[in-house]
Amino acid sequence: MQCGLVGLPNVGKSTLFNALTESALAQAENYPFCTIEPNVASVSVPDWRLGLLASIAQSKRTLPSQIQFVDIAGLVKGASKGDGLGNQFLAHIRQVDVVVQVVRAFSSENVTHVHGKVDPFFDIDVIEMELLLADLQSAERQLSKKQKTVDKKEDVKELLECALSYLQSGVMLQNGSWTLQERSNLSRLGFLTAKPMIYLINISERDLINGNFPYKDSILKRASGKPVVWMSSQVEFEIAQLSQEDRFVFLKDLNIKCSGLENVIQEVYSAMGLISFFTIGPKEARAWTVKKDAKAPEAAGCIHSDFEKGFIRAEVISWKDYIDYKGEAGAKNAGKIATQGKEYVVQDGDVMLFRFNV
Repeated sequence: MQCGLVGLPNVGKSTLFNALTESALAQAENYPFCTIEPNVASVSVPDWRLGLLASIAQSKRTLPSQIQFVDIAGLVKGASKGDGLGNQFLAHIRQVDVVVQVVRAFSSENVTHVHGKVDPFFDIDVIEMELLLADLQSAERQLSKKQKTVDKKEDVKELLECALSYLQSGVMLQNGSWTLQERSNLSRLGFLTAKPMIYLINISERDLINGNFPYKDSILKRASGKPVVWMSSQVEFEIAQLSQEDRFVFLKDLNIKCSGLENVIQEVYSAMGLISFFTIGPKEARAWTVKKDAKAPEAAGCIHSDFEKGFIRAEVISWKDYIDYKGEAGAKNAGKIATQGKEYVVQDGDVMLFRFNV
């Protein structure tokens, strides 16, 4: 799972990337196109349940799920025409699963704005128009190729024609009326505006501490139901320097329930329709990520393809029962272990043990 940090130059993408990934991979400087090649780093998905389960099982190691953040160079007006190396940067966006649009809502004399003033709505307009124009070119190009190639599947042709109609009307594809299969096909065809989008509003440390979210009502209205996260790159940078114990105290002192990273990942999981299940034992406790409504064999396939091919059954305990009854033995004595077959739909937080033929 890759989350692409997208936005104009000097909005704080690289600073946020370094803070969220606890790295110094991204060069963060006060000039446009400081980043050319995308920076990529994996982060652990926070899940407090995993720690409790591991403690009960006395697991030797704990392995949370992983998610990748990709710091993509700043787009500028005209990117769809190649301005500012736009074609190269747009190609990087096509590789990610979720677009996290970083929007600047803080003022600073030390960080110049590429357009000379802080205006979140202007920034959003520029980015989304460039993505839309790039998709418009892609739809026209793919339709043209369909006329010349052997692959003349009518459903694909109709999908492209419908997509082109939306784009010509200035509508991002994510806002269109599509079936789940059509949305999957649009993503496979590489359309940028079909990807799930999250708005990450980068605000000042003072505004975050004071609970003041600049442009809140207007941004929520503009988002039209898309997830919005307010975050301070400065606060995230400070959090990244602390131990886990000190982070808890720091957030509590600021009266903040959880870090920006946790907020973003929660929204990513929601936008992508993802859930977690666990495999717990004395050697390791591990979290795995699957699509919501995935069936047991598909979950087994996350661990190894042989598990899915040879799937026989799964023994399932809810994470709550595992904790309440102090582990697998207690859950078994209480009759809380269920044997499930191939049609079982995995639930968020299931503790699973798979039986399979080699």
